[in-house]
Amino acid sequence: MAVTASELSALHDRLNDLTSFYYIQKGKEEHLLKQREEKQQRLHDITGKIDLLEKVKLLLQGAGEYAREQSKIQVEKLVTYCLQYIFGSDIKFEIEINEKGGRIEADFFVETDYEGYKIRSQPQDTRGGGIIDIISLAIRLAMLQSYYPEIHGPLILDEPAKHVSEEYIVNVSNFLSEISELLGRQVIMITHNAHLAEISNTSYSISQDKGISVVTPIRS
Repeated sequence: MAVTASELSALHDRLNDLTSFYYIQKGKEEHLLKQREEKQQRLHDITGKIDLLEKVKLLLQGAGEYAREQSKIQVEKLVTYCLQYIFGSDIKFEIEINEKGGRIEADFFVETDYEGYKIRSQPQDTRGGGIIDIISLAIRLAMLQSYYPEIHGPLILDEPAKHVSEEYIVNVSNFLSEISELLGRQVIMITHNAHLAEISNTSYSISQDKGISVVTPIRS
């Protein structure tokens, strides 16, 4: 069967179309393969970065836990020292740190030795308000000394031993004197307690006369 010139031309055009289509599809395939290779490499890079970030996260968590543990130990030591200085050696301060709902929480406890038995309770349930006064004072000292950048200036106290009984108030006076000298900080204190007022180098009495405050030097 003879092929006419028009049919041959049509076949030639069809072949050209198929050839063009082939090269277009081949180009698309090569482009897709290149994209796949790039995405695989990107996935590999991202996976590596995620792994690195997880390791850094674990490292930071470990460092955070270590820092918290070191701070906990330092605060426990300082508060225990304060309590023992004032109330005697049978008392100890402890901190429990727990993570609840993604938050770090701390609970305070006081452990006392009573006739050979260890009694552990929260500060508000131990020996009245005097314990809380001293714990509060000691924690303020710990925070002040550990803060960075360093905070300079005096230690300002408002009735620091309001609930401490007279039996221990002299110990509080001696403790404040030693702390002032040890830390090199002036102590500015408001107090109604005569024993605490006696430790000062300079003191004033403030009274009211017909609604007007009157400041009278006691020691200067």
